Amino acid sequence: MKYPFPADFVWGAATSSYQIEGAVTADGRGPSIWDTFAATPGAVRDGTTGAEACDHYRRYAVDVALMRELGLGAYRFSIAWPRVVPGGTGRVETRGLDFYDRLVDALLAAGVTPWATLYHWDLPQPLEDRGGWPVRGTAEAFVPYVEAVTRRLGDRVKHWITHNEPWCASTLGYLTGEHAPGRKEPAAALAAAHHLLLSHGLAVPVIRAHSPGAKVGITLNLTPATPASASEADADAARRFDGTFNRWFLDPIFGRGYPTDVVADHAAEGVDALAAVRPGDLDVIAVPADFLGVNYYTRHVARGPEAGNLPRVVEEPGPEGRTDIGWEVHPESLRALLVRLAREYPATPLFLTENGAATHDGPGADGRIADVRRVRYLEGHLMAVAEARAQGVPVRGYFAWSLLDNFEWAWGYAQRFGLVWVDYATQTRVPKDSARWYAAVIARGGVE
Repeated sequence: MKYPFPADFVWGAATSSYQIEGAVTADGRGPSIWDTFAATPGAVRDGTTGAEACDHYRRYAVDVALMRELGLGAYRFSIAWPRVVPGGTGRVETRGLDFYDRLVDALLAAGVTPWATLYHWDLPQPLEDRGGWPVRGTAEAFVPYVEAVTRRLGDRVKHWITHNEPWCASTLGYLTGEHAPGRKEPAAALAAAHHLLLSHGLAVPVIRAHSPGAKVGITLNLTPATPASASEADADAARRFDGTFNRWFLDPIFGRGYPTDVVADHAAEGVDALAAVRPGDLDVIAVPADFLGVNYYTRHVARGPEAGNLPRVVEEPGPEGRTDIGWEVHPESLRALLVRLAREYPATPLFLTENGAATHDGPGADGRIADVRRVRYLEGHLMAVAEARAQGVPVRGYFAWSLLDNFEWAWGYAQRFGLVWVDYATQTRVPKDSARWYAAVIARGGVE
């Protein structure tokens, strides 16, 4: 085999609560910021919401059977805070916890290891009404929620992720307004990023107290920045992007504090990037973790101000070089990213907790879904992971995004990332060619 993986490599797929569960008012679940945002005219491109999504809340047994059929060793899912603590603080809804109890037991019975993410963007709306993530109280409220979940599930769930992509939750939610709650406030976005990281640090010891022997980490979406040319302007644009997108989250988690160059960039724009930081916060954030989750989809080609730039040397990808969501396909950047992480943040096990492609392939006349481009995407990126491992990078697992077609945030149902096709009208599930290809990779332990 050309690209083998070790026998203990973790093969999985991932989803998130708001994107698949539906049942947004069932069994005492309270509203989340995504319920509110999606109901706002114009917020979601196709005008849809996650009110039904994939109806996973009622059909989880069908989905677990699909995981078993594909031979998945692990399943990464997220827990909906408003399903467990509808008001954000206070009363715990046992019916919400009962659902995750049933899901975890079904996974274990199917031989699939549960990996639980505690926050994947669906903040209870009452907490946003009190200020949301820019307010320190939200970080503090995260702790009793985590305690309620880990007390119930910590005896069986032994892999925990505190947060998924805090860059998205803070930047897209509070700076650009593209995601819930749809605010456009630069200072609030920086405060939100800090409080998300702070809540991670506060939660880790709570998880360990209630889930003895568990492995605990955080997942970051990391995007390498490539200068479009050799000009100083493009090099500085790449530095800025890397600083705000990657290092702003990596450095404090690994005990380095916030990057001074990015702090200076903000100061030059009249923004105090550290206004929300209190004494001791950075020590809390830097609590040792057991692994780093890496979500990777594409790279960023950085172009600075046109004045003084050299001719562009990075070519634009052709039609086959982008997925249907418009993201460039560039597996070499994944290999380079993993090598960089191992070099700059050494001795930390890495897991690819999301990687996948949006393509619009649907059933043909014979019912088959020949998603050739998704297969090529997954194959190229798994080869990149294998090459990074051959260079000594401690990548221990891979989770394809996503198990199911689902509600793709601001895109609604217009983008399909799933290994399994979902007919949203009937909730029929049909494994795509990519699902069968991935099952074969898992069965033989590598890419041929």
